[in-house]
Amino acid sequence: MALLRERPGQCDRVREAPALSPGLLLAACALTVALAVHRLLPAVPLLTAAVVLGVLAAHLPRLRSVVRGAARPGLSYAGRRLMRAGIVLLGLQLGLGDVAGIGWATVVMTLAVVMATLAGTWWLARRLGLPGDQPLLIAAGYAICGASAIGAVGEARGSDERDAATSVALVTLCGTLAIAVLPLLQGPLGLGDVVFGRWVGASVHDVGQVVATAQTAGDAALGEAVLVKLMRVAMLAPLVAAVALSARRRSRAVSGPAAESGPAEPGRKRAPLVPLFIVGFLAAVTVRSTGLLPAPVLDAAHTGQELLLATALFGLGSAVDLPSLTRTGARTALLGLTAWLVVAGVSYAGVLLVAR
Repeated sequence: MALLRERPGQCDRVREAPALSPGLLLAACALTVALAVHRLLPAVPLLTAAVVLGVLAAHLPRLRSVVRGAARPGLSYAGRRLMRAGIVLLGLQLGLGDVAGIGWATVVMTLAVVMATLAGTWWLARRLGLPGDQPLLIAAGYAICGASAIGAVGEARGSDERDAATSVALVTLCGTLAIAVLPLLQGPLGLGDVVFGRWVGASVHDVGQVVATAQTAGDAALGEAVLVKLMRVAMLAPLVAAVALSARRRSRAVSGPAAESGPAEPGRKRAPLVPLFIVGFLAAVTVRSTGLLPAPVLDAAHTGQELLLATALFGLGSAVDLPSLTRTGARTALLGLTAWLVVAGVSYAGVLLVAR
């Protein structure tokens, strides 16, 4: 009889399925629209289109009540679970051999840009009084890989969905600005294609935005941009591990020593030191580094990663509340512009230094 008894987790998933269906169906429809927009306008990255569609869906009169009502559980599920799956597949884009190919000087420069952007953006956001986890989430998005980093750090910290959604909206907006502005500066700044590609890879947020910006200067620029960008993506794992460790210490401090030694509460899981999706990300990097995966498998994984992240970002975008965002609008806009100038300026100085 015990073999016929369903496990609690299975029962929960069965009960959740009807509640998740409206949101997941809406996210799938939005993904189709985002794909169509990207194909009609290749300069608009798929992930950017997905976020914008999510924000629009949350504010269109007839659709708003659905997004905030029946579809909310499924959209929140997409923003969390599909984001994790997409980040795992993102690891298949990065092989350890790529580090040797790009040169250690560029790796060190990229690391310096990430640390300077992370610290500078977080400090400025705190000084401007942005609420909740927005300072950390925005800093992670600017420093590493845009919305993907925000999703990963927010998962590790247990951030409020609204903080994550606001951070994604800001980082996506500024990343889109880079697509329009950076190519116009290549000529006036006298940057060759290789140096321009490295600058784009070190300064632009999402991988899709990097591709859209760098491809304007040709294949050489695009190759360098993607390699430098993937070096930044590699910093996601240690950052998330550090955030998870900090969250655990904070939880221990709040709970007190008794919670440390006493029995766990029924049904309550202890958060892992390193989230499982980051373990999966590192495993994917290791598998890619073996060179055993054929190109068609890697291409399919890349397509799957894009689709999962786009669906997840629609879910996050649908949680943006523009009226509440306008209450901190001036501070948020100032932070976005300043952080964008910081990452662009620091990375520009870095690539020029390495190019000498």
